[in-house]
Amino acid sequence: MSNGPDFSLELAAQAQGHTRIAGVDEVGRGPLAGPVTAAAVVLDPARIPDGLNDSKRLSAKRREALFDVIMDMAEVSIAHASVEEIDDLNILRASHLAMERAVAGLTSPPDMALIDGNLIPRNLSVPAQAVIKGDALSVSISAASIMAKITRDRIMWDLAQQFPGYGWESNAGYPSKSHKEALQNLGVTPHHRRSFKPVHNILYQGKSVSS
Repeated sequence: MSNGPDFSLELAAQAQGHTRIAGVDEVGRGPLAGPVTAAAVVLDPARIPDGLNDSKRLSAKRREALFDVIMDMAEVSIAHASVEEIDDLNILRASHLAMERAVAGLTSPPDMALIDGNLIPRNLSVPAQAVIKGDALSVSISAASIMAKITRDRIMWDLAQQFPGYGWESNAGYPSKSHKEALQNLGVTPHHRRSFKPVHNILYQGKSVSS
């Protein structure tokens, strides 16, 4: 039995007549700051990169190496939903919006999208299958998880240079102890999600940082 993702869900979709299958995943639901990022990846069945796995199970160095390999060997579309959209819609709907945008950004629509999670985004324009823990089951979804995570981590590293002190270069905006302490001490930046309780509570106390 394989201990990592494989191509069996894609083969099952192909057996139903779907030739072009995209794996779709998102990252960034939990952070207090930054966008939510999604990726859609269509792998070439003849050129599947070695070592694909759920991005959380890979070292940062391995993820970085695979990012370049996937970009070279597969078709990739990456999209985001902004902090404003997260606050306006809610994080679940915003993460689905990012997924919808990632699928729409592929050079041509896939015949089937394999979506990580238990819900299919409501405005997805192609047939789809929700796959719980999909990044550990499907190589297409695991490739999407790697592309989304690396892209979002790089965004948060860049933002950390503009707003030092919150530790975004290492915590990627997640609510680490040091990040929450920085919120208390430094206030709320324009990149913080105001609908998230720890941020909302500090705003209520009247602490914010202008851009």
